[in-house]
This record gives sequence, C-alpha cells and structure tokens, in this order.
Amino acid sequence: MRLPLALLATIFTTVALPASTLMAQTPAETIQPNENLVIEGIPAIPQTVAQQVARYTQFRSASLSTWHPIKREMLISTRFADVAQVHQVQSPLGARQQLTFYPERIRGASFQPTEGKYFVFSKDAGGNEFAQNYRYDRATGDVTLLTDGVSKNSRGVWSSQGDRMVYSSTRRTGKDNDFYIIDPQDPTSNRLLAQNQGGGWWAMDWSPDDQQILALEYVSINESYLWTIDVASGEKTLITPKDQSPTVYYGGGIFSRDGQGLYVMTDQDSEFQRLAYYDLSTQKYTYLTSEIPWGVENFDLSHDGKYLAFTTNEDGASVLRVLDTATQKEIPLPQLPVGLVFRINWHRNSQDLGFTLISAKSTADVYSINIKTQQIDRWTKSETGGLNTDAFSDAEVVRWKSFDQKTISGFLYRPAQKFTGKRPVIINIHGGPEGQARPYFLGRLNYYLNELGAAMIFPNVRGSVGYGKTFMTLDNGYKREDSVKDIGALLDWIATQPDLDQDRILVTGGSYGGYMSLAVATKYSDRIKAAIDIVGISNFVTFLERTEDYRRDLRRVEYGDERDPKMREFLTKISPTTNAKDITVPLFVVHGKNDPRVPLNEAEQMVKTVRKNGVPVWYLMAKDEGHGFSKKRNADYQFYATVQFIQEYLLK
Repeated sequence: MRLPLALLATIFTTVALPASTLMAQTPAETIQPNENLVIEGIPAIPQTVAQQVARYTQFRSASLSTWHPIKREMLISTRFADVAQVHQVQSPLGARQQLTFYPERIRGASFQPTEGKYFVFSKDAGGNEFAQNYRYDRATGDVTLLTDGVSKNSRGVWSSQGDRMVYSSTRRTGKDNDFYIIDPQDPTSNRLLAQNQGGGWWAMDWSPDDQQILALEYVSINESYLWTIDVASGEKTLITPKDQSPTVYYGGGIFSRDGQGLYVMTDQDSEFQRLAYYDLSTQKYTYLTSEIPWGVENFDLSHDGKYLAFTTNEDGASVLRVLDTATQKEIPLPQLPVGLVFRINWHRNSQDLGFTLISAKSTADVYSINIKTQQIDRWTKSETGGLNTDAFSDAEVVRWKSFDQKTISGFLYRPAQKFTGKRPVIINIHGGPEGQARPYFLGRLNYYLNELGAAMIFPNVRGSVGYGKTFMTLDNGYKREDSVKDIGALLDWIATQPDLDQDRILVTGGSYGGYMSLAVATKYSDRIKAAIDIVGISNFVTFLERTEDYRRDLRRVEYGDERDPKMREFLTKISPTTNAKDITVPLFVVHGKNDPRVPLNEAEQMVKTVRKNGVPVWYLMAKDEGHGFSKKRNADYQFYATVQFIQEYLLK
C-alpha cells in the first residue's frame, strides 16, 4: 500500500530539515527519549517522523516454542506490548492468550513432555543474557525460580520420561559451562552432574532409557565434539575423536529411539553439514543427505522415531524436508513460500510437524504440516501495521568478484518502482562473523525502500556460513581484513550498476557487522557518505579482554589470541580505534549498557576517538538493553534517529 501523495511530500520536506532547524523545535513538537536512553549529538527529532513511520513500527511476529504433548495446541512467542512473551494458541488461527507478563522478553518455553501440566521458560534482566529458568504451573499460574538467579543458564533438555531436565550453567566458575540435573517440580533436587572446562558445552538429548546424556563441546564453527555422560556417575566419554585433520564440526545430535545410535549433523568428509546415522557400537557413519548439494541446518526426530524433519540452506533460502528413517527416502511435502524455516518441532503424535516461516513479504508466523494428510495449517497471522506486504520488495541474489577473484554474494532489495534515477544504497552487514544474510522479512527497514527510495544490499562476505567450511575460514586470524576488502569490491560493483548511486552509499551493521561498518569507514571514507555501528567491536584487544569470561576462549579461536604478542600487535593494527583518524564521514553509534558480548566500552572509546576528527558523531545508549535493542520503545527511538540520520547524511 502506498502512502498518500500529500503525506509523501511531508516526508521529503519536513523530515529532511537541517540540524540547526531541528534544534529549534519546542519539546512538544519533538520526540522525547524515555528515561533509559542516553543520547549525545543527536538533534531533536520532530514528532512528525514518528507519525510518518508509525505503521512500519507496528509489525509483529510469532515463533513456535513448544507443542502440548497431549492436546493439539502450542505455546508461541510474540509481542503484544513492549517485549515478546509466552502465549498459548489452542487451534490454528485461534486466539493468542498471553501467559507471561514481564518487562523483559522471554527466551523460549518448553512444556513438560508427557502431561503438559507446566512449562519451563527462560528470562534474563536488561539484556544481560544471564538467563534464569522458571516453572510456570498451568493450573495456578504460579511461577517458581529453578536456577540460582545469578549465573548464566541454558533452558535445558527434558529426559525421555519427562521427570528431569539437564542444563548448563556457569555458576561454579563464571566461565565454565557445567551440567546440572533438576526435577522442575522440586527445585531442591538440583545437582551438579559433570564439571566442564570452557563455555562451549551444551546438552543435546537423553538416551531412551535416561541413563546417558548426549553433549556437545563447541570449540569453533569448524570444530566441535560429541560426548556421552553417564547420568548416575557423571562420567564423560568422548565419542568423536579429537585427532582429526581437518577438524570436524557437529551441529547437533539426537539418540535413535532404540538407543543404538545417533542422528547427527556433521561436515565429516564434506564441505557442508550432512545428516548422518552414527552407530554407537561400530562407530560407523551412514550418510543420509549426500545427494543434496547444500548444508543441513536444523533437524528433529519424531517421537516414534520414524521420521526425520530437517531444513537445508539452499543459497540462503530454507527448504523443509522429511526423511523416512526406515527407507532413508524423502517423503513429498507441500511446497512452501521461498523464505526461512526454523524451530521445526514434532508433536508427540508424530504426524504434526510445527515450524516458523518467514519470507521477504511475510513476517514470521507459525505453521504446521500433517505428513499423513499433507494439510498445512497456519496457527498465527501477525499484524503488519495495516500495510500490504505483498507489494514489498523480494530479495534478489547478486554476486561480485573480490580482490582475489573469489565470488562473493549477497541479497539486493530494490526500492519501490515509483522512485526513478540512480538510487542511494544502504549496505547492511550481518553479525557473527559466522552469520549469513538470508531472504528474510525486513520489517521496519522496508521504510527505507518504500518511502525513502534507498536500495539495500545484505552481503555475505568471506567467513559467512552457508557456503562451505572452507569459505568460513577465509577471514580467520591474520586474514581478518580480507572480509573488509570484500566490501571494497562491492563498492566497485555498485559503481557498475546503472540504477545504483555510487556517490550515495551508507554502511551499517550489528555486532561483527558493526565492526565491519567501522572498518569500512576507516578504509573507504572517500567512497561512502556515512556509517552506523550497532553494538560493534571497535578494538579487538579490548573486546577480547572485556567480553564475558564464558565467551572469551570461543572468540579467540575466531579472531586470534590477544595474549600472543604478534597477534596482539596485528589486532591492534587493524582495529577501528587505531585507524579512526581516517573516518571523515558522519558516524552513528548504538549500544546497550548491559551487553555481555561486546562491552559498552567498545562504543564509548569509538565515539570519543572519532569526535576528534571534527565529523558529526551521534551516540545512542540504552541502560536497559544488551546486545541490541529488544524493547519496542527503545527500538522505536533508534529507528526514528536512524531515519533522521539517513535523511541528513545519505539522501541530501
């Protein structure tokens, strides 16, 4: 749906006021930041901005959390007010009944798996990611804390009998993820099962007889190991060798229903993750998806053990598949829209497969497929602010050659057809680095396409997942700046496109994408107009020294060990703070005070350093957020300010 011409005229005149005029606005005419926001250098933002972008801030989404084990109903996560909470849906497109009411978002929920009389959910405080587990009793609505209230805890995995959960926690040392077992109906039953070294340990599954637990030891995106743990003694047994070269990555594992083997995702002898059956007695693999030339990214085994549901990442899009475990053949499924499929989850009836689906033209919603009848049911239909999303831009795959002739790809979203001539470009770089731009719903970012006439490119520079394990290693250690050069090559490619304006380019990104934005601004300030850094790394040494203890060793594998003098010198040399004198374009820095991954200091030191260059520097900090803004009122102000920044420094 297009906005009226009169309103469009208002957007392109009122919003684009110079900073000096904006500062003259009276408080009643400007947007007042809430008490948790700290702003520096951001001019007063007219109320008209909020009015003009209002519908683009009203998108909702929903994702599947858990099926009820007996009834054909589910718990989902969606937001009605400020943050996502747990809701119950009793039938397809049924009413969404909110069950939790907290000022902080709920990070997932799972029903007790045999009766469903209660569920366990996780919640942190202020985005600090130190999640605590709680039991919610359906009959009374009572909520009981299950963890220590201090440490970082995973939500945990249910036993086969549904009487216990195993979860990981940092409570012993603050950095090691140990395993604990608890009966959620009796919080005093909590006990330490096994001590671990490092922050990369996760429980995956229980054996059918509940005597063994399958655990994953994560070292890096290219290296992990599977262990079994004896529930009675806590003794750990390594089941995948540590002397392999190259190293092998296991993305997950589930016990077969007879307990004789495991279904695993692994890149053993392959560039991509494949599904395999691992026989525990013979230690032999049977590969199940070798004929598919793409990586498996998620899977779930039906309760009766007859079906494996999984998704493959095919050039960024998800393809949902179901395998018959007896015949090892795929079962035909109805075709789904091109997009992303995640949180696949079998109902205990082994017929209904639930999942969350999102596409470029559709916000995330919950669906299910009955594999017997082939019927697709839609369980939620999230609001889109009254906008017709069918008219939104599709994601278009684009490719370009980098400095070393390697092919780099990304997704291009073109602006609405009403805009003519060369269009300004916003380059949005994903985090990770082990992330991937996918053809997902852009939400409020569609405002830039539909109303501001900017094109958006989401690149997958080297180091991104989805293109093989070799590609993922091409930015490791001393090769870090090669990914920045991939963006330099993208700037070259933009210059060859007749409908894109090489003289009006803005670079933005979050987390590692924030580092990339800063790095691009130091290397290519003469080729871009502005940069936005959201919770980004500004100095690799200070980042590694100050990130939370449980993450530090995991990040050293990717970036390098700052304790080594040679590596420390290199990391210092390439850090944006070291090269900040070369940033000659306006910069907008956004951060959360409670960020456990990229500490607030990374933003503060960058702002302080770049201000010495005499260029405009906008700074927005939220006292009640962590690694990105999750509360709607904070995200809305960030959006208003970003629209103003784009108007002022990209579109003029």
